[in-house]
Amino acid sequence: MLSTPIQPVSIRTPQRVAEIAWFDDLCGGDTQYLSVLDGERRSTFKHCSDITLTADRLGYSNVLLPTSYTVGQDVLTFAAGIAPQIKNISLLTAIRCGELHPPMLARALASLDHMLEGRLTINIINSDLPGYREDADFRYQRCAETIEILKQAWTSDRIEHDGPVYGKLSMPADPAKPYQQNGGPLLYFGGTSDGARDVCARYCDMFLMWPETEEMLYGNMQDVSARAARYGRQIDFGLRIHVIVRETEAEARAYARKLMSKFDPDRGAQIKSRAQDSWSLGVKRQNAIREYADDEGFVEPLLWTDIGKARSGAGGALVGDPDQIVEKLNRYMDMGMRAFILSGYPLLDEANLFARYVLPRLPNVSMPKLQGRIPDQTPVTPLTTGVLR
Repeated sequence: MLSTPIQPVSIRTPQRVAEIAWFDDLCGGDTQYLSVLDGERRSTFKHCSDITLTADRLGYSNVLLPTSYTVGQDVLTFAAGIAPQIKNISLLTAIRCGELHPPMLARALASLDHMLEGRLTINIINSDLPGYREDADFRYQRCAETIEILKQAWTSDRIEHDGPVYGKLSMPADPAKPYQQNGGPLLYFGGTSDGARDVCARYCDMFLMWPETEEMLYGNMQDVSARAARYGRQIDFGLRIHVIVRETEAEARAYARKLMSKFDPDRGAQIKSRAQDSWSLGVKRQNAIREYADDEGFVEPLLWTDIGKARSGAGGALVGDPDQIVEKLNRYMDMGMRAFILSGYPLLDEANLFARYVLPRLPNVSMPKLQGRIPDQTPVTPLTTGVLR
């Protein structure tokens, strides 16, 4: 852990606040035991709707709707179906570049933004298209052009684009005006490689990270913040991580052991490899961290990494009692993080437990509201206790 005071990273949102988000099961990974596919928690519209509606009722400010190559729900279809049913929560909608022609994607997202009255954020995904191993430089270029076209469609009367991936485009942009008219939905982005970080620094609003040690996370933030500054920009930082919170640390650790009680390495590897991102640099970094874990899978206080044995993507969890979890999230906020996308197994049970023990003790506001993208926003009161030691 960081043991000395640090210089705050330059970020877009100076208030000491956080967007506390939950995770939905559109990719079909919800379970009671790691490495066990749970037939009672399939990625159905009903199950995924229950998760989003529960997160809305409990007071989470956002919910991630992920996209994957595995079976599950289509993101845009699900988002449009759930939009009329939610009241306050935002939807962090994952979009993989290249799946839809950017002008049509801009129109679809603008329509969704109107359904949600501005409670839409976008998670830009830069991975390979299903079934392909694509050249990395090509993916970065496609991602950059996609974002450029989206921004033109949302803010200009016409799309005028000329690039190596999508060629020359010249067309009106009238149908693609979102509800959020001061730039369109905020763009969240995650990636470990230089090319991915550069795309985020140049175009996006929030850099999302996966679980790593505090030193590694802070180094990532310093790097991406400096890249953004070279483009004359500031961006915010977020963390996608699992969480296990119980009344005592002993109970939380006991539940972590229960999650692993039916773990089978072969089944875990099969489930993990279902998603093509299992070979990504970010997953490889998390695999490497586990080599330094103790006998129970912890690489630093509260950070448990055994989850990465059975899933790609976020491979670590915060495990502790309410005071410990609050202190850890406060430390992350003092490093400059402004969004936390949380989850636990099973998703509905852990959403309720986190909301009971921790959520009321955190500053919690959606980024669109904080940045004035939703009209008539309420004042935000920053949290002032628990500074980084």
